[in-house]
Amino acid sequence: MSRIRPYTLSIAGFDPSAGAGILADIKTFEMNKVYGLGVISANTIQNDGEFKSVDWIAIDKIINQIEILKKRFTVEYIKIGLIESLEILNELIAYLSVSFPNSKISWDPILKASAGFDFHTEIDKKSLETICNKLYLITPNIPEALTLGAYSAPEENAKYLAGFCNVFLKGGHDENKPGRDRLYTKDKKEFSFRPGQKNCFPKHGSGCILSSAITAYLARGFKLHRACLMAKQYTSKTLSGNTGLLAYHKP
Repeated sequence: MSRIRPYTLSIAGFDPSAGAGILADIKTFEMNKVYGLGVISANTIQNDGEFKSVDWIAIDKIINQIEILKKRFTVEYIKIGLIESLEILNELIAYLSVSFPNSKISWDPILKASAGFDFHTEIDKKSLETICNKLYLITPNIPEALTLGAYSAPEENAKYLAGFCNVFLKGGHDENKPGRDRLYTKDKKEFSFRPGQKNCFPKHGSGCILSSAITAYLARGFKLHRACLMAKQYTSKTLSGNTGLLAYHKP
């Protein structure tokens, strides 16, 4: 008989193309041997190259989705993706901390759709610090890191936020060293992850895939550094799987 898989929870937006958001998270969880539970935080009208609109799910409806799940499932690792505002995020984290007191929560701060739609243009830095204090990990890319902090260098903002929680800085937008990711831990350690496969192709939802892969490996019991390394390898393999914008997930 197969080994019982740990449960993981994604709270994220619905993307009809299934390249990003909650569907990408669930695919990634499945390929990395955890059972993914899903809660919708937003409904988007988009495909892999065009974004039209977003309808936000009210916080009470997000919580109601989680309530029925927690009756049946114990979850220790939770990933939050697209969310309406920092206020909603803070309320959600407060609820999760009570409902799943032993859980570790990661946030992938999606500020802009890859198809070009801005979700959030201004971030209240004090609110962000309060939220990060309650998180285990955040996974911004380079443009997001620039928006989240007060420094002009994304690495400096990541280091600053690492004073509150662990930070995995995704390097897909790094013009100087494309594909080089960095991990800044709360205990002041730094790790660098070089690009994996040589023939990687841009993908809609690549950041979602990487962040959810980290969550999956954490749920399987790997330490943070190792989980990030394995997630990087999985994502690189996925990006090299085909030349189109939609990823083909493989175990």
